[in-house]
Amino acid sequence: MYVKNRGEYASKHVLPKKLAILLCFASFFAGMFFTNRMWMVPDAKSIVKKTSRTGDEQHVDCDMKIKVLKNEDNSSRGISGSQHSIETVDKAISDLEIKLMAARAERETVMKDTIISEDLKNVELTSRRKYLMVIGINTAFSSRKRRDSVRATWMPQGEKLKQLEEEKGIIIRFVIGHSSTSGGILDKAIEAEERMHGDFLRLQHVEGYLELSAKTKTYFSTAVSLWDAEFFVKVDDDVHVNLATLGMTLTEHRKKPRVYIGCMKSGPVLARKGVKYHEPEYWKFGEVGNKYFRHATGQLYAISKDLATYILINQDVLHKYANEDVSLGSWFIGLDVEHVDDRRLCCGTPPDCEWKAQAGNICVASFDWKCSGICRSVERIMEVHEQCGEDKNALWTTNFVQTTRSSNSGKIHMREQA
Repeated sequence: MYVKNRGEYASKHVLPKKLAILLCFASFFAGMFFTNRMWMVPDAKSIVKKTSRTGDEQHVDCDMKIKVLKNEDNSSRGISGSQHSIETVDKAISDLEIKLMAARAERETVMKDTIISEDLKNVELTSRRKYLMVIGINTAFSSRKRRDSVRATWMPQGEKLKQLEEEKGIIIRFVIGHSSTSGGILDKAIEAEERMHGDFLRLQHVEGYLELSAKTKTYFSTAVSLWDAEFFVKVDDDVHVNLATLGMTLTEHRKKPRVYIGCMKSGPVLARKGVKYHEPEYWKFGEVGNKYFRHATGQLYAISKDLATYILINQDVLHKYANEDVSLGSWFIGLDVEHVDDRRLCCGTPPDCEWKAQAGNICVASFDWKCSGICRSVERIMEVHEQCGEDKNALWTTNFVQTTRSSNSGKIHMREQA
């Protein structure tokens, strides 16, 4: 019963044999069809087309990269050009700021200085011409005879002094302040001498040996306020100077922006009280026995206009040491300044300067080291002038505008002298 029923149940759900075979073939062909479609190998044309399309895409991609690189290069060039333009503008602004500060300081210096003569004040009101150099001869109330000896030797007088300014661009003035009792007999004596010679620059400064650093600072500040010169020179009134040789020496450095010219030295810092050139602030220079930094000796030195302007702008904060030449050198420490050590600015008196003149090497300045100037200069400066001076026409025949750096310039004057 059970077997029978099971057989009947199985027979009802079994497919016919023919139908089963037909379904098998249909499944086989269907599989072959779909397999052929999925794994069909592309023909050569389609491969070439695909390759060329890929190459074109790569070529376009390379072109895009090149364009991007070019744009980046142009951008970097543009940025570099912009940076250069910005730096140029910054420099121009900095220069203008310095000129503005200098102009303000100049005006304040001139307006507050009631001692400056009316003729010098008129310089500020008129259009200022260009000068080669301003020479300030440091002098004192008691040095009338020294001034007269300088006037009688190397410093032109009267109309020649004006001619020197107009034709050669050289300003020469005796530099002096006023006495502690302003308007007293000492000041009146200088005023009378000024009316006679017209060769003074009066400073807003109280005279005194221990005030030479302050006087030097005031001199440069006042001079650069009054005259637009390339160089500013300070010289003592007991030193002999050859003006043409000095002018030619300075023109060798006229293209340098910040130049400090003189006989550079480095003397000992004297800590012991009571000795000449004692330095009260010796402790600032290190251990006892140390030397000063390099600086020009005080008998004669020159600075360019940029440095004189720097002194003018910063005069209220520049420190003053006991010795004026040390003070000047200290003001330039930390600045981008070229120190020029020229030994022609510190020749000895005869026979030293005489031998050099005979060899064709005219000295700029002559003095005795042991006296820090010409010993007994009132009596001896004429002797130095005759034996060591340049040709009397050298100053008037030299063209400082066209003078170039040439080792033959000094020899020209020697041939004229010979």
